[in-house]
Amino acid sequence: MPLFEAQNVTKRFATMTALDDVSISVPPQSIYGLLGPNGAGKTTLIRIINQITAPDTGRVLLNGQPIKPEDVLRIGYLPEERGLYKKMKVGEQALYLAQLKGVNRTEAMRRLKYWFKKLEIIDWWDKKVEELSKGMQQKVQFVTTVLHEPQLLIFDEPFTGFDPINVKVLKNEILYLRERGATIIFSTHNMASVEELCDNITLINKAKTILEGSVEKIRNEWAENEFEVVFDGEVNLTGNSHFSLIRSSYEGGKSLVRVKSADGGDTNEIIKTMTASGRVISFNPALPSMNDIFIKVVETKNREASNN
Repeated sequence: MPLFEAQNVTKRFATMTALDDVSISVPPQSIYGLLGPNGAGKTTLIRIINQITAPDTGRVLLNGQPIKPEDVLRIGYLPEERGLYKKMKVGEQALYLAQLKGVNRTEAMRRLKYWFKKLEIIDWWDKKVEELSKGMQQKVQFVTTVLHEPQLLIFDEPFTGFDPINVKVLKNEILYLRERGATIIFSTHNMASVEELCDNITLINKAKTILEGSVEKIRNEWAENEFEVVFDGEVNLTGNSHFSLIRSSYEGGKSLVRVKSADGGDTNEIIKTMTASGRVISFNPALPSMNDIFIKVVETKNREASNN
């Protein structure tokens, strides 16, 4: 049974439709990517999950039951717009927010010390939030989001303001939370992070679902019969009736070649040509990136809409 479901959710604001019959089904202990261009409807769906607003039609379920006001304690939400009180001290504020989410003071102190030490922010305890950089504030808000150990976590652009080192730290913590049993909805424009973290995705565009499924399945479905070949040493390839040469480079004693199979091209014949041209180290299908797929799907749907 999915931990979270939105079933045929529609939401309108005056003359604007923010969500049009959108459904998502989030398996337990998974990372689910909620993707789409700006204005697609992602934030509206997140607000509905958090019961900030309600759908006009459709159902929202947690553990198979209609979501209730008290379920907010089972949800942790890290919004894109940060919401810390700038004049309060970090530790004082984190403790206050933990108690708001139902964690008693003694347990909150124990968990806060654990997370502050783990993320190396224990020295910030007595600093005011306004004294921290954007990335530092983000770390604090991440802790306050996960501290009550919710079943469902929602991260909206969680890496904003982080340098690459701290992005890696936060990614590892998100994976750690999943290992410990959390289910995560992850909204981002960073498609590399989607490939790295997400098990499944839904892509929303102009209020409608236009793509959904497992990341692995989607990348395979959008593959274009391209292959990446690595040779030991330098090679000089040209295309033939079985394939066309897309690009070739030589670096560090190895040749990296990308080819595309011709219509009806025989993969075995491509392999024969490669092995006859040099010592092949690896020969693998070249799957499209989620970024490429995102752009293609959205542009195709937009063209179809403009032609109707």
